[in-house]
Amino acid sequence: MHRMIALALLGATAAQAEMRPDLGPRPQFPAPDMAAVELGQLLFYDPILSGNRNISCATCHHPRFGTGDGLSLGLGEGGIGLGPERRADPANLPEQRIPRNAPGLWNLGAPEFTVMFHDGRLEDHPDHPGGIRTPLGEDMVAGFDDALAAQAMFPVLSADEMAGHYSENEVAEAVRLGQLSTPGGAWDRIAARVEAIPAYRAGFDAVLGEGAPITFADIGNVLADFIRFEWRADMSPFDAYMLGQGDLPAPASRGMELFYGKANCSQCHSGWFQTDHDFHALAVPQLGPGKAARFETHNRDEGRIRVTGAAQDAFAFRTPSLRNIGLTAPYGHSGAFATLEGIVVHHLHPGKSLNNYDTSAAILPDLPGQQDWAVHESASERQALAQAISYAPVRLTPADIADIVAFLHALTDDVAAAGRLGVPEQVPSGLPVDR
Repeated sequence: MHRMIALALLGATAAQAEMRPDLGPRPQFPAPDMAAVELGQLLFYDPILSGNRNISCATCHHPRFGTGDGLSLGLGEGGIGLGPERRADPANLPEQRIPRNAPGLWNLGAPEFTVMFHDGRLEDHPDHPGGIRTPLGEDMVAGFDDALAAQAMFPVLSADEMAGHYSENEVAEAVRLGQLSTPGGAWDRIAARVEAIPAYRAGFDAVLGEGAPITFADIGNVLADFIRFEWRADMSPFDAYMLGQGDLPAPASRGMELFYGKANCSQCHSGWFQTDHDFHALAVPQLGPGKAARFETHNRDEGRIRVTGAAQDAFAFRTPSLRNIGLTAPYGHSGAFATLEGIVVHHLHPGKSLNNYDTSAAILPDLPGQQDWAVHESASERQALAQAISYAPVRLTPADIADIVAFLHALTDDVAAAGRLGVPEQVPSGLPVDR
């Protein structure tokens, strides 16, 4: 009798092992330099990096909202409050919404994450200055460790995100004049602010060596060190299952079988972090100001084609990792879908979903004068999005969809979600901390 039970258990274990997808070797993270990590934590939550000293990195990437902001499209300069409660300041209205949804920061410190932003306009590339391709081209400054560090350059230069407008402050003024990487330009002005604070000077002494000049690249590097440490998310129930340390609940197990089977999710959401790091056109509904060049007047966001110029990249956006995806709503590059169910259903038949989209699903603070739905309300614009769709529809039942959602929740790492260092009580500048 005991032998029969043992054989049955062995058979069950073998069957479970056969269900495990072959994802290759588990990703490895570099060992953290805790002095740099702790310095980066303070700078991440410190509004000193923004032109008007009123917005930190955490304002749009807060752990309370899965390292996002809980909004479809956020408000940067001119916004008040945090997360879905953020609103426009009546005394200093934002000029427009942030054009794209604030992406989560999970696992960006893993070596495989070499491409940043929804359109991949910044990436590690050996043929470019400093080993990083950016929109700055030959004007890219040296000193950044990698693309993760370099991505910190851009929000601080955006008038709508962190810099402020026109001549509101010395950083915004430098940006308006095109003085970015030049001596005394926007980045130098931010670095000088940081260096003038004794606690930061002492912190960088420990990281760089006593008295070493502090550049904006140094600031970007320690911000990246913090992100690598704080938001490493690689021990979810899925990971435990893959390592033979536990079983998934039945709905999540069924969802995993669909995910790696007939639902075809893993065609793009592949690997340990469920991303192929590639770009695909999914006809996610467009809203907000779009990404027009200065001489253009449209509200569309054409995605990857703006980076590569290749016709096949029209309306294509980077495949996001699905780690801690249950915490990072809303979903899509435009944040069009407020729920996991909504974005999963959209993937089944993007063209149909696009035409049937209910605009009330978007989470948008009131902002007078915005033409948020100019693209979506145009039949020709929707048709262009639909024609770019890069894969065939999939047929699933409501029960299948519920099981896939259960599997997606099994990708949540609760330790990472709780935070390792957490939100500091205060920052060296003395400015308020978003909590």
